[in-house]
Amino acid sequence: MKKIDDINKFIEDTENKLQSQYKKADEISQYNQERVLEIFKNNRISLDHFSGSTGYGYGDRARDTLYKLCADIFYSEDAIISPHIMSGTHSIGMALYGVLRPHDRVLSVSGKPYDTLLEVLKGGDGSLEDYYISFDTIDLDGEQFDYNNIKIEMQKTKTKMIYVQRSRGYAWRNAISINEIKKLVEFVKEIDEEIIVFVDNCYTEFVDKLEPSAVGADVVCGSLIKNPGAGIVPTGGYIAGTKKLIKKIAGRFTMPSIGTEIGSYEMGYRLFYQGLFLAPHMVCQSVKGSLLFGEIFHTLGYETLPKSNEKCEDITRCIKFHTEKELVSFIQSIQSVSPIDSHLTLEPWEMPGYQSKVIMAAGCFVQGGSLELSADAPILEPYIAYIQGGLTYEHCKYAAKTCVKTLLEMKK
Repeated sequence: MKKIDDINKFIEDTENKLQSQYKKADEISQYNQERVLEIFKNNRISLDHFSGSTGYGYGDRARDTLYKLCADIFYSEDAIISPHIMSGTHSIGMALYGVLRPHDRVLSVSGKPYDTLLEVLKGGDGSLEDYYISFDTIDLDGEQFDYNNIKIEMQKTKTKMIYVQRSRGYAWRNAISINEIKKLVEFVKEIDEEIIVFVDNCYTEFVDKLEPSAVGADVVCGSLIKNPGAGIVPTGGYIAGTKKLIKKIAGRFTMPSIGTEIGSYEMGYRLFYQGLFLAPHMVCQSVKGSLLFGEIFHTLGYETLPKSNEKCEDITRCIKFHTEKELVSFIQSIQSVSPIDSHLTLEPWEMPGYQSKVIMAAGCFVQGGSLELSADAPILEPYIAYIQGGLTYEHCKYAAKTCVKTLLEMKK
């Protein structure tokens, strides 16, 4: 590990190295902020859109306009965005159940999905498998889609949907860029234009100037306690896509006879509108924090993804540690500089939905809010920490300094 005499000077030097990458992140943020503002203006958002409703919610103008706003932001024909969607997994599962029918086949071309989704697909009570829907996987070919195997699989067995998870989950790989999504959509639609391209967009919103629907994806899903909620939306998720598919999904969201005609939320919608407006800037803060962590730990001799000179395609940074002790100490350090529950000492535990013990730092204002600075890791070799979020760059910088101090103390 590199010897450091002055941590503040070390971090200042690291920031100087990153100025060109910071500038690119700022340019993306500026583009997205201007675009989102224009969408707000075009939809004539006003104070009365913040009011809630009760009961059936008939004529809830705030809810219906929020759907339209979400569709426009994600370059889609239609959308559902709601506090009644409880997580990213819920939004993905709801969309899958809404679109798929018995004996359909899904082909995941980005490898195995997140641990929390596995029982939705196979083996769980009421899983897709129970409805005779098959879900097969093809690993990436390095950092790209394995187009040869995708074509073979599509020709071998009729496929209803191509499924893509943009972010990495607990895999050691980079997130999938918009350019790669565009190539995949073109490839798939050339073989069969009726095949649905479905994208799990969690952790990647506003990291680039475009979203998957802008390059031809049919359905995109995500969580509002990640990027698009800007750290202030208290709960919820979104599903955006073509009118035809959103109508099917709306039948699963409520009932086929009801769709999106009802649904109330008495607490009001201000935070949902405000979160979508703030999201481009907050995501930029997180990206800059990720770049700082990446360059610092690369310089200290640790392997990181993305690599120190690579663009961030999501808000998550992987750092590979040498020992379990280093890994656990890193996660504990993140918790120690959290605004909430900083006094807690974290220990690995068997968290529901995961395949191994997990340690998770999440001292957040919104429980589990992944745009807030947080970190987690399965207790498995290789010892990889997944750090994400950061509502302010200053918080990320302070956290990075604390983590470096902790590691230096361990080396003494």
